Amino acid sequence: MATKQRLPWVIVVSLFLINLPAVIDGKIYTKCELAKQLTANGISRTYQGHWVCLAIAVSGLDTSKTTTLPNQTANYGIFQINSKEWCRVGYKGGKCNMKCEDLVTDNITNAIKCSVMIQQSKGFNEWVMWQKKCKGKDLPDITNCGAIG
Repeated sequence: MATKQRLPWVIVVSLFLINLPAVIDGKIYTKCELAKQLTANGISRTYQGHWVCLAIAVSGLDTSKTTTLPNQTANYGIFQINSKEWCRVGYKGGKCNMKCEDLVTDNITNAIKCSVMIQQSKGFNEWVMWQKKCKGKDLPDITNCGAIG
């Protein structure tokens, strides 16, 4: 009987340990941390509210977020970049010439670069959640983030 009671606990611990690396690799940014990274990657302060709003809307500012979609593609990282057009799983590819796995790290330089390519090509409207949560709405206030430039 004791073995039967321990089995679910062993399974739960095993599943936790299997998923642990994904938890360790990710980071949940604050609005100000993201604004600082956007500045460091050449994003004008004028547009940073849109980028911060987008990241809040699509990932909750979580760099490790991956969303599998019904069409067998997935969205990756803080800006939820789709694997069908923009990146490739396991090797560099797509229009951003990046591995999708490189978009789900706490270093968001690749995610910013690829997202800028998407925005320049298709606009923020490419992200449905930006349209729903950010377009024509009050954007996150990042004015009190200090000297980030």
